[in-house]
Order: sequence, then C-alpha cells, then structure tokens
Amino acid sequence: MGEGVEWGLHCCVTLGWLKDEGPVSIRKLAAWFDLPQEYLKKRLQALTRAGVLSSVPGVKGGFSLARPPEQITIMDVVTALEGPAEAFRCEEIRQRGVGAEGGRFRRPCGISIAMRRAELAWRRELAGQTIADLMAGAPESAARTRRNYARMPG
Repeated sequence: MGEGVEWGLHCCVTLGWLKDEGPVSIRKLAAWFDLPQEYLKKRLQALTRAGVLSSVPGVKGGFSLARPPEQITIMDVVTALEGPAEAFRCEEIRQRGVGAEGGRFRRPCGISIAMRRAELAWRRELAGQTIADLMAGAPESAARTRRNYARMPG
C-alpha cells in the first residue's frame, strides 16, 4: 500500500475537523503536512472521483468531505487510492515445473485460500471503521487542528 493512503486518510480526518471552515485549499493541506502539493493533489483528485471528497475550483476553492465522516470508511479511501484489486494474486505456480508432476490438483491451493481469508478479514475491518471513528480516536488533535488552522495565512 502506498504512502498516498496515509496522506489521504490524514487529509480526510483533517477535513472532517475543519468542516465548518469551508473548502480547504490544496496549498494549505500540503503545507499542513509538509507534502508535495502536486502529488497530494493527484491523491485528492482520486478521492474526489470516488465521491469521498468534493472540490470547489477557484481562488476560494479547495477540498471538503463529500459525505458526513460517519459515511466514509477507511476502505473507501483505500479503494479510491489503491484500486479494487486484491492484494494477493494466486498464479497457481504449483501446477508448473517439476513439482506439478504432470497432473492437475484436485483441491484449491491452501496458500491462496489463506491469503483470501486474510484479505477478506482486512477489508471487513477497514470497511467497519469510518473517518468519524478516526476523528473520535484523537480528540486532542481536533482542537489543535482547528486552533492551528485559524493561524495559517491566506
């Protein structure tokens, strides 16, 4: 999983805390986390295309959550930024080479089954947690975010 997922989640949490401030500019978000603006912009655009964020163009424009934080799951953010593909892809290598001994296996690959179970558990866990849950887990950060954001120029 790329670092863009961490960036996207932090931006979503921050936008949730700043919801009363209106759209937050990419410049401010990039400065807030000391991130490269163009790279962050690509990630936020992907979240916008997925319906996680909304964007407003122009001088007073920026990004905000497209839905209430209770309706945006961590899995929504991960899928928007990483795509829906499974993390593990079984290539059935056991059916190639000397180890295959010329026959087809009658049972599904145990490795593939274990990896699919693990991925399903991982996806369920991320789908069961929302941006609101992340926000609630760090109430001291919410107050600090609002206070420091008010001090930011422009």
